[in-house]
Amino acid sequence: MMKKKKVVKSKVKKGAKKIKKVMKEFKKGKLHSGSKKGPEVTNPKQAIAIAMSEAKMSKKKKKK
Repeated sequence: MMKKKKVVKSKVKKGAKKIKKVMKEFKKGKLHSGSKKGPEVTNPKQAIAIAMSEAKMSKKKKKK
């Protein structure tokens, strides 16, 4: 059990670093949707979605 928790924590830390990096890009105005030639991202929710996908993390789905 202990090994499994450590693996999950390391993935979360790596994901958090990636999200932090992408959000800094967004704040500087250098985050693009798609490739560098794509339009710049202006919506913070879109920036979070890009960060989550780059970090290979999924958003938690809400239960109805």
